[in-house]
Amino acid sequence: MVPADADDIMGQYNILARELEQFNPQLADKPRVLAISKSDMLDDELIAEIEQTLAHAQIIDDDDISTEKVGIGTTVKILDMEMDEEMEFKMVGTKEADISSGKMSDESPIGSAILDHEVGDEVEVETPSGVIGFKILEIRKDDED
Repeated sequence: MVPADADDIMGQYNILARELEQFNPQLADKPRVLAISKSDMLDDELIAEIEQTLAHAQIIDDDDISTEKVGIGTTVKILDMEMDEEMEFKMVGTKEADISSGKMSDESPIGSAILDHEVGDEVEVETPSGVIGFKILEIRKDDED
């Protein structure tokens, strides 16, 4: 349920931010990813988007990230078998995705195809130009973001 006014929403956002900082103190040293002004909060679409994001948000503890299979939080090196080119990126959720920064969404065509696969697995990805094969070369957990 979304609070009735922008002050209530900002208050709940600040509470959530403090709770996240308590869970992971490193967050306190980083600038806030989400900056919301009171005027923005009057936009019903923005309120609905924030509510949807918070309803499905999951905190992933670095200690729980496995390097046995590709998953959110892992850094993956793959080989485009057609072009014989290696690519490396970190698997992230859709909201964090930025391929120019090396962050691939778990919902992208390649991301969803390699999700839950292991080193050595070969996967095929359907693209507008045809099927492309990829081989997973490495899965690791990086200490830095």
